[in-house]
Amino acid sequence: MLSSRSSLVAEAIREAILTGTLAPGSELVERNLAERFGISKTPVREALISLARSGLITMSPNRGSVVRVLDAAAVRSIYEMRVLLEPHAVRRATADFPTVELDRAREVLRQSREAIDGGEYATLSMANRRFHRLLYSQCGNPLIISALDELQDQLALFAVSMLWRDDSPSWEPEYAEHEEILGAVAAGDVDGAEALMRAHINHSLEKIPAD
Repeated sequence: MLSSRSSLVAEAIREAILTGTLAPGSELVERNLAERFGISKTPVREALISLARSGLITMSPNRGSVVRVLDAAAVRSIYEMRVLLEPHAVRRATADFPTVELDRAREVLRQSREAIDGGEYATLSMANRRFHRLLYSQCGNPLIISALDELQDQLALFAVSMLWRDDSPSWEPEYAEHEEILGAVAAGDVDGAEALMRAHINHSLEKIPAD
């Protein structure tokens, strides 16, 4: 378990990665990070090890710690795992979804709409992640939630490294699919919510380029 200082450092680095401030391939030098946060190198190293376990960075004796660079094969593997877990999680969550979480999901969709209209794709990527987590985090299975959290972080890294370069990004249809999914969840339609989430993830998987 991380210390409080290590957790704060890990979260700060994680946010920098997922918003594109630290690009894939960026080096993470323990000494520099320790100076930046005004702490010793030990909690920094603990934070980096934690981020390596979650798949956001890689650590090696030669290069040290760097922000992970995902290739198409790795991304397909992540989506394939996600499509096995998330539709099931959303089905379970839909059976008894709390009203307060529905309101939060609607607010995140509103923020997503604003981000699309404003061309704020870093904000949009993080909002999309929050939307998905609000749904699957109500499934009641902490192991599934933890696994999906890691998969979502890695896909957010993919969005930073590849999707934003697309001249015709798919934000609009993805937003429309999110609206449909939330509608099914709000209606308590477990079959519909599961099917829509599966289709939504498969649509993303179909866009991953071949090696």
